[in-house]
Amino acid sequence: MAKGYGEFASVGALGVPIFLPTMFTKLPAFRNAPLSSQYPPDTDDDEDQESDGTTEEEENDEKAEPADAPPKFPLMIFSHGLGGTKTAYSSVCGEFASYGFVVVALEHRDGSGPRSFINQPGTGEIRFDKRGERRDPEKHHRSHGDTHYDVVDYLFPKDNPMDTSPNNDKGVDQELRGGQLDLRLAEIEEAYRVINIINSGKGEEIAAQNMRQEGFKASSTHGLDGIDWAAWKDRINTQFVIAAGHSFGAATVVDMLRHEKRFHWVAQGIIYDIWGSGTRPLADEDQKIQAPLLAINSEAFTYWPSNFDLVSNLVEEAHPCPAWLLTVRGTIHVSQSDFSLLYPKVCSLFLKASANPERALDINVNASLEFLNMVMPSIPRRIKKAFPNEELLLTETHHLEDIPKIDMHKPKDEKWMAARLRIPHEFTWRVAPSIARKLARKRLKEAGGSPDDEIWLHCKPVEGTVEKYNSTVDKRKAKDPKDPKAAPGSVGPNEGTKDEPECKEWRN
Repeated sequence: MAKGYGEFASVGALGVPIFLPTMFTKLPAFRNAPLSSQYPPDTDDDEDQESDGTTEEEENDEKAEPADAPPKFPLMIFSHGLGGTKTAYSSVCGEFASYGFVVVALEHRDGSGPRSFINQPGTGEIRFDKRGERRDPEKHHRSHGDTHYDVVDYLFPKDNPMDTSPNNDKGVDQELRGGQLDLRLAEIEEAYRVINIINSGKGEEIAAQNMRQEGFKASSTHGLDGIDWAAWKDRINTQFVIAAGHSFGAATVVDMLRHEKRFHWVAQGIIYDIWGSGTRPLADEDQKIQAPLLAINSEAFTYWPSNFDLVSNLVEEAHPCPAWLLTVRGTIHVSQSDFSLLYPKVCSLFLKASANPERALDINVNASLEFLNMVMPSIPRRIKKAFPNEELLLTETHHLEDIPKIDMHKPKDEKWMAARLRIPHEFTWRVAPSIARKLARKRLKEAGGSPDDEIWLHCKPVEGTVEKYNSTVDKRKAKDPKDPKAAPGSVGPNEGTKDEPECKEWRN
């Protein structure tokens, strides 16, 4: 895996010592832990639970539920970005799990990850290498004991390896990225099918087909041993699913939301720092997003004009469904992944991230929970009571062109656009941080800046939008969920609110 990351980062074999420390980093989780039989505990700082947006119908549903009934958890499917893996977002996914979500973190085998091992039951097929060339199956199809496996490394576009760069004259390899999106959607459908089998009480069927156990390549010696599959029966809400993703994974989420009939079970989308160039253009007016949407940018990506325009258009496209767009200040593209926690010095010294990495992740998760609390009435009230509420999505909107320049960390050199930030008076900030903070606050105050704002909220729905949306969802909940017209997040052209969202003239 370290070799794969080295190739992805264009440092080759040097990637092994760089990424070696991650081999000794353990995730704070239990293998094959039993599914929780309890709801998460209420948040300590929420004194007024009646102000959490709970409807009378939700309160009645809670009272009607038997006290000893096992909890039923909402489902989230998470799609990683380029260079990501199934564990690269363990902090974000683990946080959602701690609040009562079943989170499916996929590892896509589309050539977007640094290295994936695919165990094969038979001899396998001809594969392609990272440059797109055909590989000799005798050389690249390998054996591990009595099993066979293939290795899929990051797939660079042919003659255009840096198609992700904002300054790339050749643009994005649309054929490659479009093919990867197609495979990603198929993988998500398959993951959803597997979850439904487990939820039906037939988890043994999945365990019997598992090729991630002892004897197979890159697998756990524990496999799926010791899991009580009966305890998973009817414990997951598979009809109102949250689709979330980062970067190219966010582009994958947008593709799902635009195929409403195919993904009728997706209720809303959360897109973290979307790579807009990797998003397919809208093919048809009938494929517009018709579900609530939360878009969270890093500050580095906010300074990428074309990317900011695209995510702005996506938020407007989701209208009349509730939609938000915000920026977490002082963050870079990897701030929404585990990388910022594993390599905080790299992020600070070389990429100029100034936000505390743990706090940045908390803001992303807390804003997402606020979003779901407002637009997802299918989440049990006992789960919502555990959500923190910083009212991040209720703050005053900041139009990008109105933000004081002194508040911004935009790099002076265009070659670093979207890649890193700028830290004013960096030497003082690193040598004497307490003094630097005091001076910075003074300068910001004198220049009209906002030193205490952790986010810029660029767009939010006008008053009444959320209530109107939820009333349409309540009407649809009783319909056949397999009927595309009863899609959880669907709002027809004559439904919802006709008011425009609070994001006029927000583009730079």
